[in-house]
Amino acid sequence: MFVTDVNDVKIYNLSAGKSLPEWLTDEKRRKALKQNVDLRKRIELIQDFDMPDECGTIQMSPDQQFIIATGTYKPRVKCFEVNNLSIKFERCFDSEVVRTEVLSDDYSKMVFLSCDRYIEFHASHGRHYRLRIPRCGYDMGYHIPTCDLFFVGASPEIYRLNLERGQFMQSFETQSKQSVNACDINPEHHLLCVGTHEGTVEAWDPRDKNRCATLDVAMKVPNLTTFPSISTIKFKNGLQMGVGTQSGHVLIYDIRSNQPLLVKDHYNKLKIKRIAFNPSNNAVYSMDEAIMKIWDESSGKQIAYIESESKFNDMCTIPNTGMMFFAQQTSKMLTYYIPSLGPAPRWCSFLDNLTEEIESETVQNIYDDYKFVTKQELEQLGLEHLEGTNLLRAYMHGFFIDIRLYNKARSVVEPFEFDKYRKEKVRQKIESSRPNRLTIKSNLPKVNQEIALKLMDEKGGKKKKGRPTTSLLDDNRFSAMFENPEFEIDKDADEYKMLTPVLSRLDKSKLKELKKQQTLKDLMDEDEEAKSSDDDLFSERDGSSDDEDERQWSKEVKKQYKQIKKKNAAAERNAEKDEDEASDDGEPKMVEVPTNEFKVKAMRNRNDRSTLGDRVSRDQDVKYTVTGSGNRQMSFSTKKIPKDVRHREMDMRKHREDRKRVIRPTTSLRLKKYVPR
Repeated sequence: MFVTDVNDVKIYNLSAGKSLPEWLTDEKRRKALKQNVDLRKRIELIQDFDMPDECGTIQMSPDQQFIIATGTYKPRVKCFEVNNLSIKFERCFDSEVVRTEVLSDDYSKMVFLSCDRYIEFHASHGRHYRLRIPRCGYDMGYHIPTCDLFFVGASPEIYRLNLERGQFMQSFETQSKQSVNACDINPEHHLLCVGTHEGTVEAWDPRDKNRCATLDVAMKVPNLTTFPSISTIKFKNGLQMGVGTQSGHVLIYDIRSNQPLLVKDHYNKLKIKRIAFNPSNNAVYSMDEAIMKIWDESSGKQIAYIESESKFNDMCTIPNTGMMFFAQQTSKMLTYYIPSLGPAPRWCSFLDNLTEEIESETVQNIYDDYKFVTKQELEQLGLEHLEGTNLLRAYMHGFFIDIRLYNKARSVVEPFEFDKYRKEKVRQKIESSRPNRLTIKSNLPKVNQEIALKLMDEKGGKKKKGRPTTSLLDDNRFSAMFENPEFEIDKDADEYKMLTPVLSRLDKSKLKELKKQQTLKDLMDEDEEAKSSDDDLFSERDGSSDDEDERQWSKEVKKQYKQIKKKNAAAERNAEKDEDEASDDGEPKMVEVPTNEFKVKAMRNRNDRSTLGDRVSRDQDVKYTVTGSGNRQMSFSTKKIPKDVRHREMDMRKHREDRKRVIRPTTSLRLKKYVPR
């Protein structure tokens, strides 16, 4: 169990906690449960409350005794009985389920809308009947008085299937030109409301089969970035309803008025997938794929929120309680409990006693007994030969390895790491226990003193009216920058020279002067002379214009770049020279020079100025010998054509001559005109 505190509202994630990998055998699983106390204390509210791959929809039966969830893969439905806190049955489909509707109080009559336009009717024994609708469906609703099942989808029509007569009735024609995305039926007066792609809500009366009214929601949404098509509709009671849009807005309406009572923006531009109401606490739940927000219905003030680790697909709330379920794009279905929004259900009333004793706990790793390592870290540990064995478990871009094996391998690779750490801590403690006999208290830190002087200089300068000045020296978040030696700036690094650090605009003399002034301030109280000297110092600084500083800054950048380039070129020449001296054994060396790095004109001019010996040395194998008097002799040999190549050329030449003698000329041939008989 994991507890978070948002705006003094405690949210209990009953699905979080230590878990075991799925690939472990039953024997290893029982052994781990026996040895680890935390695993035994975890809360598994409903047994096997997950899907093989992803959960699509989740819903509670009207009698609040069964949870019906659909998911993949293979497409399936699972029914959980809350009294036994376990699974009741499991069935599979041919395609994924888009929406689920429970027709009876329990699980004995259910309807599933699939993504391939099929509708499946299930009874307690299994699938009862299966039929197909003309267009792909997005949502459906059941009208109890007339036994009509309404379907909306990729069509401007509302399809009606009468379950009493067992046939399709005449469809309702909406004003939409593209599609109808959502629908809901009022639980009190049974008014049917549908949301269209054009951003309107149409109300239909199933008794006389006529349109009652049309509500333009898109015109009431402020700050439009995407078109606010209707994505979901939910009634609270006979008069109030909530409308969610594709642009991430939730609008609360009273059906007697065309003006919204409240407009709530999620500020993430994701479509609203579900809306639910909590009348006892006057709260609204609105969910998109990234977050579920709980806010006050009258003021719109946020009460709490629940963020998703992957993506939310569906949400189910239990009326008059603080428990809710989430279907997401992972195998695990989430269970949350918020005591401030209502008590626990009767079938898990023990949660009220547990929540008082549970402390906040953060789970950092996926599995506590296993360590995730990448392939590069595995090579550094010298364990790359274990790939493909049972000691490594492939996961995403790395592997899971037992934490004991990981610690042993790391101790072998870096045996003196802990000793170095211990010696450094001992040295720091000894230095702190025996300070210098003569000490001068100074406000300057031990690390990055020049940056501290610069910050003190800017803080002591002229302040703008109405703007309070803040400094990094006074901020606790950056205290380690001036205390820990690991954060000390390396001035010899090329990045430091190229990026022109903060102290580049301060001269050395100015730094010395600032250091003197700071020392004087630490040794004696501030007087008028110190203030005047400080004013003179800062006045000199303020006299320089911004343009001159910018030009000086660019010159310093170019100068540093040239120096770094020369330094790197000299280092490369020295490295090549060392390699030549190391490999100098008197034999000719072959050096491959890429031709694309030089211009043709430059190569021609260089060849014209070079001597014969230089030209031959570039094309042939050359041997140099040095005599005792210091003279140098050069010997080279020209390339010879191989004997087999010469014979092949002579044979080809002879073959061409013989062919010329044999071939007859074509000048004597004449074409005769064909005359039919």
